Amino acid sequence: MEVHVVDNQVDRAVKTLKKMLRKEGVLTQLKEKRFYEKPSVKKRRKRAKAAKRRRRVELRAAQRGR
Repeated sequence: MEVHVVDNQVDRAVKTLKKMLRKEGVLTQLKEKRFYEKPSVKKRRKRAKAAKRRRRVELRAAQRGR
């Protein structure tokens, strides 16, 4: 991952880098791995994430079907 600093605009470059990291999911992974998570909690979180993903796909399909 690479961000170019133009005209000493470091703030803009940092903002761009954070946006790229968020889009790739790096920050989420770091947050998840920061502390130990019990297996039952991990399964629950994964199921919730999958359900959210399914709802989003179904919603998009319903909107296209109009």
